Amino acid sequence: MGLVTTKKMFQMAYKNGYAIGAFNVNNMEITQGIIQAIAEEKAPLILQISRGAREYASMSYLKAIIDVAVEENPDIPICMHLDHGDTVEICKRCVDDGFTSVMIDASHHPFEENIKMTRAVVEYAHAHGVVVEAELGQLGGIEEDVVGVDDVSAHLTDPAQAEEFVEKSGCDSLAVAVGTSHGAYKFKSEPKLAFDVIEGIQKRLPGFPLVMHGSSSVLKEFKDLINKYGGKMPDAMGVPEEAITRASKMAICKVNIDTDLRMALTAKIRQVFAEKPGEFDPRKYLGPGRDAIKAMVKHKLTVLRCAGKAAECL
Repeated sequence: MGLVTTKKMFQMAYKNGYAIGAFNVNNMEITQGIIQAIAEEKAPLILQISRGAREYASMSYLKAIIDVAVEENPDIPICMHLDHGDTVEICKRCVDDGFTSVMIDASHHPFEENIKMTRAVVEYAHAHGVVVEAELGQLGGIEEDVVGVDDVSAHLTDPAQAEEFVEKSGCDSLAVAVGTSHGAYKFKSEPKLAFDVIEGIQKRLPGFPLVMHGSSSVLKEFKDLINKYGGKMPDAMGVPEEAITRASKMAICKVNIDTDLRMALTAKIRQVFAEKPGEFDPRKYLGPGRDAIKAMVKHKLTVLRCAGKAAECL
């Protein structure tokens, strides 16, 4: 089968209490590591492409890599999703480029402007059979061109606004601010997610899928490897995995993961360079990095509780 939208994935995730992993991709090795884990665990998959990824690798290369993954895994539902599209024009272009899901992130605009921009994307995307994710509320941290707020607790999504936003915009899913943050240096102390916000939205919009951005956990094993082999990430801290699992049992149907992928790849490359300083064959350090990504993704699938759910999402 070809690329799919997230519609069936989210229906089943909401009904059965799990979340779909949305993993950002930038090159072949990252994509292969993700796909290998997904194929072995039989999980549904969202592959996300950001503006930075398109600028780094070009859309034609990334689309070709994803096309191979889809062709080689016909029993795995795979969605290709635009992450953080910041203009209506970018979202329309990605619809035309073959994305099956796009995100319009107008959360930094006033409420009414956010609705207007989202509605414009929805009308274009739906006419082409593509689903739309929007965002309401603002996260902290930094991810590529996305710069968040300093105090995440002051910019949480308001449940009443979320209900109005969904009704007026027509979006298919909504990224909400519940205390998460972008990047590796998310928090100064362990965060506490606003589960009351999730519950409040869930009561107002029963059955509607919510999305959690900034949800990498900054896993200790990779942070320790990076620091052991010359890195300096002593203060890196992410979202506790038990909190992610709890959210996945509620209305959170999609969880974005990017930083953990980068850390897994970087940690293994640093280790190879330190243990084999004469190594110059990219296959000898990118290969272990790909294996680390595969192992990390398999672990994340247990956290999200979506392993073995591929068949019911087809």
